[in-house]
Amino acid sequence: MGVGPDGIMSIQKENGMHSKKAFTLVELLVVVMILGALAAIAVPRMISGATNAKISACETNVDLVNSQIELYYASKGAWPGRLPVITADPNYFPDGAPQCPFGTNYQYNTATHRVSGHNH
Repeated sequence: MGVGPDGIMSIQKENGMHSKKAFTLVELLVVVMILGALAAIAVPRMISGATNAKISACETNVDLVNSQIELYYASKGAWPGRLPVITADPNYFPDGAPQCPFGTNYQYNTATHRVSGHNH
């Protein structure tokens, strides 16, 4: 057994021929440590990226609902009394009302005639 010029351990037969090449345990441990360090850096960033995308989608949905509330007022001359008046109407949301990606219900404020954003 010995380490060849390429740094890879090889087993030498009695006739002088090399039969197998293998990595040493230290080399394998170094590779595993490097992969672990990369995973420790990458995984939290991917998780926070998904959360930020959901927050952005929720804010966009709030803006869309508020735009449709204004459109309702422009076409009817009155503000809707409750949010389902708009969200259930296919003229305003033909593909269905937007839902919060976190599963929170949007709340309609009848004083301001707006759906307010909520914290996640």
